[in-house]
Amino acid sequence: MERLTILLIFLGLCVLSAVPATAGDGSLAFVGARIIDGTNAEPLEDGVVVITNGRIRAVGPRSDVTIPETAQIIDVRGKTIMPGIVNAHGHVGDVIGLQGGHYNTDNLLRQLSLYARYGVTTVNSLGGDGEQGFSLRNDQYNQDLNRARIFVAGSVVSGDSEDAIRAEVNRNADMGANYIKVRVDDNLGATQKMPRNIFDALLDQAHTRRLPVAVHLFYLDDAKYILNAGAELVAHSVRDQPVDQAFIDLIKEKDRCYIPTLTREVSTFVYEDEPEFFTDPYFLKEVNLAVINELKSPQRQSRVRNSRSAQAYKKGLDVAMTNIAALNEASVKIAMGTDTGVAARFQGYFEHMEMHMMVEAGMSAQDVIRASTGVAAACINQGDIGTLEPGKWGDLIVLGANPAENIENTKSIESVWIAGNQVPQ
Repeated sequence: MERLTILLIFLGLCVLSAVPATAGDGSLAFVGARIIDGTNAEPLEDGVVVITNGRIRAVGPRSDVTIPETAQIIDVRGKTIMPGIVNAHGHVGDVIGLQGGHYNTDNLLRQLSLYARYGVTTVNSLGGDGEQGFSLRNDQYNQDLNRARIFVAGSVVSGDSEDAIRAEVNRNADMGANYIKVRVDDNLGATQKMPRNIFDALLDQAHTRRLPVAVHLFYLDDAKYILNAGAELVAHSVRDQPVDQAFIDLIKEKDRCYIPTLTREVSTFVYEDEPEFFTDPYFLKEVNLAVINELKSPQRQSRVRNSRSAQAYKKGLDVAMTNIAALNEASVKIAMGTDTGVAARFQGYFEHMEMHMMVEAGMSAQDVIRASTGVAAACINQGDIGTLEPGKWGDLIVLGANPAENIENTKSIESVWIAGNQVPQ
């Protein structure tokens, strides 16, 4: 009799877990998984996550969590659950394939759905954001969401005078930007860098409007300057030279975050030949083969091989990798970001590549998971995502294998949930 009862319970769990589920109106209980919650806590074996009306109601050992009687049970025994991936520096913009000029709601939703299918449940879009992006940001605070969340910066602010810079900051602020984005870079000597008095005016105006500033940069000297000036987010790696102790001390003193964007560098030179990931089924499941064929064309490959900037960025990647190891060793807050959304920087797939490269650079898998979840959410000032804790949105990934043992297992996604709603695959 006891064996029959156990069998009936097991069959009931299997049936329920096969039914498309939503916590938009009611409760879901994910039962039996290993839980990596995005905090400093060690993974929890045989855990339970309860989501009610889109938000996490309880997380803990099976023995400690009371499951609501009306909850739909999702059997995840033998699986791993982690928070949805948070990209602290991406873009949701006008690109389709390798072409720009398509900034519209349908294309933004296509990209946000693509991110979500890869487990990226939040994207901090740092520039190139128009009214449609702001509207989608405003519409995402509900229990029915099943695509990636977006936060927006508006335009990448530029101008040739302090008055012009302040006016552009105000335009973005008036639209409701989450960040102000600026480039402090000379594109390897090809363009004029923003003068520091102009940057200072931008920073002053952004802070007057109570907005944080994210800075695109390349050089160590500029990174020190913008931190001393009061900027909030180092949005790319320092790539001209190894970071020194002065920089490490400064970024820790200011309590700022550092986003490596390693795959940004990869994208500048990797198409000089056929990349290995062109044969990865996890990449091929979402890519348009016409895009691959265009990137494989001999003419395009030749242009990349002969590009001075591409080869310089290849060297910059080596420096960036070295700097991750030094900053991680010093306990600097590192947040995962990719700069995806630009043509040939593949949304969703590159986030997994970024995490894998961060481990190659010297971070532990568990550190990278935190950098891609709880730390990234904190770095972009979003307190109700990023970790699996009561009260936060029910954004999570169910994995077939444990990424804390091998970061490559982030690719073993079996289902993605946003606000407790299963993302269509």
